[in-house]
Amino acid sequence: MALLHGIINVDKPTGITSMDVVRHVKRASNQERIGHGGTLDPMATGVIPICLGQATRMMEYLVSGSKQYKAQITFGVETTTYDKLGEIIQTKKVKQITYKDLLDITDRFIGEIEQIPPMFSALKYKGKRLYELARKGITVKRESRKVKISNISILQWDPPNLNVEITCGKGFYVRSFAHDLGQLLECGGYLSELARTKNGVFTIEDAIPLIEVEKRLLSNTVKSILKPIDFAIKHMPMAIVDYHTEDMILKGQSVSHDAKVFDSNAGHNCRVYGTDGTFLAIMSYESELNQWKPNRVFSLR
Repeated sequence: MALLHGIINVDKPTGITSMDVVRHVKRASNQERIGHGGTLDPMATGVIPICLGQATRMMEYLVSGSKQYKAQITFGVETTTYDKLGEIIQTKKVKQITYKDLLDITDRFIGEIEQIPPMFSALKYKGKRLYELARKGITVKRESRKVKISNISILQWDPPNLNVEITCGKGFYVRSFAHDLGQLLECGGYLSELARTKNGVFTIEDAIPLIEVEKRLLSNTVKSILKPIDFAIKHMPMAIVDYHTEDMILKGQSVSHDAKVFDSNAGHNCRVYGTDGTFLAIMSYESELNQWKPNRVFSLR
């Protein structure tokens, strides 16, 4: 099979890690340059964009995009991992919680908030992954981080289970949200189900089950589900450049704004194409120098 360059919208099954998904795709495609655009916990299902070939250079744009989740939070129990995979460390009686109580408390999380990551996470502390320390029974102080939540909708309240839909930015831990919600309600809580339904422009409606992706890779029929490299950045303004400017960009050279093919008012980033429609680069505008600088250059011809 020829080397593939593009993004596959995979529907991750429960019980495996994001890196497991990457390994499955590597084996089926027989190519090494593969990565994912946003970690999902083993218990979680749903959208995980898998980047192949030169598309791996787009992963930072996938990770930084908006995410949407459907989650079930179970109150009355606390676990070591803040989800159903952890050991139960405490149980409490769930008091009478009204729908209004839930609305009032979830509203506190809307906007930009400070969130403390869970101990069972891949973040590093003095060179060690936090989950490695947690498995040894070691707890360290974690600094809170700014995260953004655009919306929290209550889908169902069937005590002790709360089903919500969350739209958020990068770095938000739904497990920590479940734990924090339980603390505020003074009954404890953990994440019992989680599905990512959206990651940037990738949605669960268009996601392909991992087993189907593997079949298509092995049968060399994957191109119909392979999104182009620039699929995730279609929201950026675009520019089409002539052959001379294309040559400069492919050499990593900046281009003067006076070339009049870029719009400095369109935003900080711009996607650039050759006259034949080939995707060339992502460029950023430097107002002090009145020029566009290549951030990512692609050789797709």
